[in-house]
Amino acid sequence: MFELKTTEKLARRGVLHTVHGDIQTPFFMNVGTAAAIKGAVSSVDLKSLKTRVELCNTYHLHLRPGEDTVYKMGGLHKFMNWDKPILTDSGGFQVFSLAKLRKIKEEGVYFSSHIDGQRLFISPEISMQIQSKLASTIAMAFDECVENPAPIEYVRQSVERTTRWLERCKTEMARLNSLEETLNKNQLLFAINQGGTYDEIRVEHMKIIREMELDGYAVGGLAVGEPTEVMYHILDTVIPYAPEDKPRYLMGVGTPSNIIEAVWRGVDMFDCVMPSRNARHATLFTWNGILHATNEKYKTDPRPIDEECNCPTCKNFSRGYIRHLFKAGEQLAGRLCVEHNLYFYNTLMDRICGALDEGTFEEFRSKYSKRLSEKADD
Repeated sequence: MFELKTTEKLARRGVLHTVHGDIQTPFFMNVGTAAAIKGAVSSVDLKSLKTRVELCNTYHLHLRPGEDTVYKMGGLHKFMNWDKPILTDSGGFQVFSLAKLRKIKEEGVYFSSHIDGQRLFISPEISMQIQSKLASTIAMAFDECVENPAPIEYVRQSVERTTRWLERCKTEMARLNSLEETLNKNQLLFAINQGGTYDEIRVEHMKIIREMELDGYAVGGLAVGEPTEVMYHILDTVIPYAPEDKPRYLMGVGTPSNIIEAVWRGVDMFDCVMPSRNARHATLFTWNGILHATNEKYKTDPRPIDEECNCPTCKNFSRGYIRHLFKAGEQLAGRLCVEHNLYFYNTLMDRICGALDEGTFEEFRSKYSKRLSEKADD
């Protein structure tokens, strides 16, 4: 399933083979939470933006329109007209971050919908059943995501429960993939490493779950408020214990610099709402740094957002026009900027892959990691 092509120190270049096509790694997943990218960007648009994989969320799709509706429509790929791979998050993070009230028990989590307060329940088995009906390419195991920092004893108990839940997820996924009525009988299941910011718990958990032979291994519970250097430290600590022959996924990360640094540490997969969310608020990523499109100095600027960029926005519109759209409250501003940021992230991954192919990623990191995190100088 995962073919490792080359390495540069800890950084890896590979291919993830799936039923919905091969994915060149490292890669970034554009986040379409409710089967749509926020910013009025469609699945058709995503192809022109070089998107390799889209991520959708189990929690949100379970609430509306409901997995039974998506199943009747032929699964997420037909529902949203997307023929490339899709990963579905298990819903665990949303249950713990969005639910108004929640109660964690061994059987699962009881919680209230953030939409209407309706009382709901998700267990490892139910999460697998929902994701099976969604028919995504990759399903994520149902886990508990704890806040950082959290008491060490609670984190330890939470991780032990997450491990028990993973065993139940694996059993249920195998059952679902054997059923005649299942839309995607080749659905992959990824485990999630947890442990907060405690090195020994993280390593212990990774050692346990790597023996369970899942299709991929994620590191969860990071980029949730802890300092960036702490996140890098956890990656340095735990990634060496992840299986070499399986893809490694850092959940919810991050900035372009975060991605470069995590690839350097051996990570293969990423997702984050940052490119689309920032774009809707006029914050744009360029190869010269971060640009704020509403800045007064761009009022009559005829240049594109990024003169190195070939996205549809940069090929057709000026900084001055985009600034005007934001100032006028036009929705087109958000759409054009979301297209740019998604294209930038996907191009970043192309360039990372190219540098790894050529054995020049260390040089690429030295040139761009800091630059892409700073304010553009133009």
